[in-house]
Amino acid sequence: MPIAARDFDRQSKRNIHSTVFACALFAACLISTNAVSLAEPNLAPVSYSRDVRPILADKCFHCHGADPSTRKAELRLDDETSARKERNGAIALVPGQPDRSELIQRIHSTDDSERMPPPSAVRQLSAVEKEILKRWVEQGAKYEQHWSFQTPSRPALPLVQKPDWIRNPLDHFILSRLEQTGLSPSPEADRITLIRRVTLDLTGLPATPAEVDAFLADASPDAYEKLVDRLFASPHYGERLALDWLDAARFADSGGYQGDIFRTMWPWRDWVIAAFNRNLPFDQFTIEQLAGDLLPQPTRDQLVASGFHRNHRINDEDGIILEEFRVEYVVDRVETTANVWLGLTLGCSRCHDHKYDPFTQADFYRFYAFFNSIDESGRGHGNAPPILRLTTPDQEQQAATLDGEIQSLQEKLKAVGTDAASVTPRQEIMNQVLAVQKKKEATLAAAPVTMVMRELPMPRDTFVLIRGAYDKPGERVSAALPGALPSLSPDAPRNRLGLARWLVHPGHPLTSRVIVNRYWQLIFGTGLVSTPEDFGTQGAAPSHPELMDWLATEFIQTNWDVKRFLRMLVTSATYRQSSRGSVELYRRDPDNRLLARGPRYRMPAELIRDQALAASGLLTERIGGPSVLPYQPEGLWKELASAGQEYPQSHGADLYRRSMYTFWRRTVHHPTMAAFDAPAREICAVRRPRTNTPIQALALMNEPGFVEASRSLAERTLREAGPELDARLTYAFRLVLARTPAAAELKLLQNEWQSFHNQYAAHPEAAAKLITVGESKPNTTLSPVDVATMTAIANTIFNLDEAVTKE
Repeated sequence: MPIAARDFDRQSKRNIHSTVFACALFAACLISTNAVSLAEPNLAPVSYSRDVRPILADKCFHCHGADPSTRKAELRLDDETSARKERNGAIALVPGQPDRSELIQRIHSTDDSERMPPPSAVRQLSAVEKEILKRWVEQGAKYEQHWSFQTPSRPALPLVQKPDWIRNPLDHFILSRLEQTGLSPSPEADRITLIRRVTLDLTGLPATPAEVDAFLADASPDAYEKLVDRLFASPHYGERLALDWLDAARFADSGGYQGDIFRTMWPWRDWVIAAFNRNLPFDQFTIEQLAGDLLPQPTRDQLVASGFHRNHRINDEDGIILEEFRVEYVVDRVETTANVWLGLTLGCSRCHDHKYDPFTQADFYRFYAFFNSIDESGRGHGNAPPILRLTTPDQEQQAATLDGEIQSLQEKLKAVGTDAASVTPRQEIMNQVLAVQKKKEATLAAAPVTMVMRELPMPRDTFVLIRGAYDKPGERVSAALPGALPSLSPDAPRNRLGLARWLVHPGHPLTSRVIVNRYWQLIFGTGLVSTPEDFGTQGAAPSHPELMDWLATEFIQTNWDVKRFLRMLVTSATYRQSSRGSVELYRRDPDNRLLARGPRYRMPAELIRDQALAASGLLTERIGGPSVLPYQPEGLWKELASAGQEYPQSHGADLYRRSMYTFWRRTVHHPTMAAFDAPAREICAVRRPRTNTPIQALALMNEPGFVEASRSLAERTLREAGPELDARLTYAFRLVLARTPAAAELKLLQNEWQSFHNQYAAHPEAAAKLITVGESKPNTTLSPVDVATMTAIANTIFNLDEAVTKE
């Protein structure tokens, strides 16, 4: 069986952790470290939007906010007029006079009957928060609109003390902030680290030794830029960019709910990959997915794109109330659209006014009206109408030819008489017609289908649903936008097409910010706003507000060009920094929010498996097509899925396709993907958690796909690296990590190799068992003991912390 990885205790420049215990201990230490402020304390002006509103939203708005059902004393602290109104001789806020401001007096009171929040409240104000509120009142208690609802304005590039470090405009903002806090950027990462980092980021696959060698040999000043451009030209770029979009779109190969019936939405997934590869501008990318069917004379690709909002769960159960679930599908579209493009938790206002953000329940249902007239039912079995059949030109030609045959036969039928003598000839011709019709149906049935959007001829009426219940209609409303956001232009259609165009209007305050934040998250691991799903008052403030607005305006000014935007990120000096940091730097900025070092974080589940397949030589690089079913524990579907189906495992090349093509079953998604935090995609997800658990190491060591990849990497090493042990160990190391092992690491690998070799030489039956894991056949020209030994080494390398981490 696979051998557990052992610690590489080394003295060289790079520390790698090869046991789960070491990784978990290291992560636990980081997690338990108290976070420090991103900026030193100062007496700068207090901002309501940045400093005050988050405090009030967290501690005060529940009782003194927008929701009348929970409001106390008729006082609204989210409304300036209410906060400054006199009540029984007291005023909550008196600008410039904290001693006369009831709010300040109450929060500092030592009388439990007067103090606010009351002692019974779960959330209490800290001393720092009280001081911020007092200083805000001293400075005039000025209210501002929440930062994300203000249209971004393009700031000037800040001046810096070390302009030689700058590589492109975004570096000005990062360096300026570092200089303000007394920090310096880290040195540039070495070339091997850079090519591995950027290749994983832009293609999701590891750099090959040949690619690394070519990059190291390129002495031209723009060698790195040429590398980046080559990666953008790779068809695998579209696969990497699509991966995060599939989470946001809740893409899956099954409908969810109890039955979890299979569907064929993979044509939509393939459209996404192709759209990223051809660099479809993001505004058009948005319009085609939200309203491709409403465009004038839409192309087939635009109809396929509209399937974005057919990716939601669909209930196939008998006996359900159709309207109840149809309403759930519309609600899902509202919540997903708000989350993906607006970064807002609009779903919190389905049953009542939003507790924190300026959205009413009526706002929710006006937005809901944009999606309420889809021609659909509350129940669907697999591919639920409306659907589009994706015939090929050959199939269409065959169908046309068969239509011609049917027409000829019908003409012949007309020429046959109607007397008794003609009964038999007529029946023969009719049988021929039926046979040709069946042939045509079979020809068309061979083409895949995909679900698309289609409007009803007459729109449905939309009502505010009391407490969100499908059968309790209240006030009638029509399609409109939340009052806190810009309105539709008077000439815009009140449908999904008008909504989509509104989302990508240059003056929109949210969309460009939300999208550039997620691309920043893709590259740097965490967004400038660390809560990409919430740009509202409860979400995190941007770590670099001016940079956020500069990037948002730049994205629009460059015509929503995704490749150009990502090129700016990965060619910046900020991105090219080493990810190593001093103890002091980790103390001051443990989460790297100031970006004084390069990004370093565990890779997504799909990239970890794809790296193993690519390094081993097993990877099937075909782009697109139906989803596949790689190894998973026997009987899992039968045990956990309601229908008790057997798992129809794929075979041959399909076993080794990229993980984004893995069949995504919502109720039982692939256990290895789940172990590494891939979402079930029952709902929209714009951020994946990153956990560190023993199960992950167990999967890397024992899951058949990783064991088979280890054996394949071993065979590749023995075939390609020559007879010398050091060359073999170095080659296997490079195939996974891109770099060569340091002397101390090589010595440990040699010792490990000798230990494993002795073990398998003494137990050849164990060697034979290990190298037969998986469907690919072992290389019979190689020594089973040598293959098993190198398999254990390869498995150890795959288990290294460095192997599952983007450095």
